[in-house]
Amino acid sequence: MLPGYLIDMDGVIYRGTDLIEGAVDFINELKKRDLPFIFLTNNSQRTRRDVVTKLSRMGITVGEEHIFTCAMATARFLAQSKPNGTAYVIGEGGLLHALHRNGYSIVDHDPDYVVVGEGRSMNFEMIEAAVRMIENGAKLIATNMDPNCPTQNGLRPGCGAIVAMLEAATKKKAFSVGKPSPVMMRSARQELGISSAQTTMIGDTMETDILGGVEMGYRSVLVLSGGTALGDLDYYAYQPDLVVDSIADLNKEEFFQLEGARFPKMERLLA
Repeated sequence: MLPGYLIDMDGVIYRGTDLIEGAVDFINELKKRDLPFIFLTNNSQRTRRDVVTKLSRMGITVGEEHIFTCAMATARFLAQSKPNGTAYVIGEGGLLHALHRNGYSIVDHDPDYVVVGEGRSMNFEMIEAAVRMIENGAKLIATNMDPNCPTQNGLRPGCGAIVAMLEAATKKKAFSVGKPSPVMMRSARQELGISSAQTTMIGDTMETDILGGVEMGYRSVLVLSGGTALGDLDYYAYQPDLVVDSIADLNKEEFFQLEGARFPKMERLLA
């Protein structure tokens, strides 16, 4: 039973435009060992091809099959729930592309769903239109509920912040498909063709990456190179199986020998 890896990107592989040391070596080692892996992101703006190009420019060579976005998870979920449906979209290219690929039409009135993703092109007129559509019966779907997104210039409002405004205005709750939703976590595992017992989630955020892994019964690794500090763990009722400073700490034989079993105590790889 070879393991497979779901790997978050921002905070794990890179920060903004800066590659995190050890990321290239770790991915190359996975490829060398022929271990299945997929990058898992709650960013719905980019298509698979866009993400592959970004990684390539950083020195990480992967194919589109190694990318799984919340936009893809959302589009597939909607296609299963209501094939050939319609959507009013607050979002950008990655989300629009995923919906089209899964048989959805983008409309500006009477949609089956109002679908919200990340983006900077949103304006208040779009919010007003979405509110009226939800009031008229459209279901509210969030690609994720992240309240903010890190950028080189600091935080900007994320998908969750936009969704919160719509929820407050309509008194209707959104259904979120992105991490930590089991919908996305399960779909990504199925992409790899492995079982839950074989799956390891590597991420930097307790509320999405680690929570999603814990709820699905996956092994979970928290890296401290992103948005979580070691002291923050005291505030959570759930815990990762392993905590390391960065992904570079995983590129060692001790980690790869943990195949097919639960991780030992954290101190083994932290020592």
